[in-house]
Amino acid sequence: QFLGSTEVEQPKGTEVVRDAVRKLKFARHIKKSEGQKTPKVELQISIYGVKILDPKTKEVQHNCQLHRISFCADDKTDKRIFTFICKDSESNKHLCYVFDSEKCAEEITLTIGQAFDLAYRKFLESGGKDVETRKQIAGLQKRIQELETENAELKNKVQDLENQLRITQVHAPPAGSVTPKSPSTDIFDMVPFSPISPQSSTPTRNGTQPPPVPSRSTEIKRDLFGAEPFDPFSCGAGDFPPDIQSKLEEMQEGFKMGLTLEGTVFCLDPLDSRC
Repeated sequence: QFLGSTEVEQPKGTEVVRDAVRKLKFARHIKKSEGQKTPKVELQISIYGVKILDPKTKEVQHNCQLHRISFCADDKTDKRIFTFICKDSESNKHLCYVFDSEKCAEEITLTIGQAFDLAYRKFLESGGKDVETRKQIAGLQKRIQELETENAELKNKVQDLENQLRITQVHAPPAGSVTPKSPSTDIFDMVPFSPISPQSSTPTRNGTQPPPVPSRSTEIKRDLFGAEPFDPFSCGAGDFPPDIQSKLEEMQEGFKMGLTLEGTVFCLDPLDSRC
């Protein structure tokens, strides 16, 4: 059973450990009176340190590196209690861990002592390289954890940006579409006439609708009597008899020379060719 850990002022000493045990025992009695049970843990002891695990999930709750453990002892008055003091890697504070074991308290204390002996022998054999290697491995593991956390945060940011981009693309106009510009108006709030640009069907600002422009159809239309209507824009040289065509050419030359006609009625008669 893991009674917990508490901060101590000194890295070693019997009195230091005794005060920590007394404090944590009192805290356990209070928790029992409130109906809370003392949690059970599993210990893994090696030349690298002491790991405190959950017995069911095997999740590491505390990882106390061996070179940070400065003191280990079991209580002679209470054979169930054993403790060790370890320096925390983040806060650099000395913490005393207290455990309650019914039969193995003394054996666990001896096992931690044997782990110290084996680690020291290995240190001498490797010339101190093994300790440096373990420190480097611990630093790399911590860096890996930091990078994994940073990577998860960056993935969340990328996902948020992709969602914002999708929303922007939904509201944006399709590619290649041209937003129609409102035509400029004159001082009378009228749209000026432009022979180049076709008139749109949208009403002007004064509320009036411009008249539609008649579209020319390629189909030949006929009048009530079945005759084709006269169209000065579509007629050619071969549409009239030669004598009428010559008079039309003379009239065209006259217009070019400044000839004007007022109130004159033209009659095209193909029989006598008189005008």
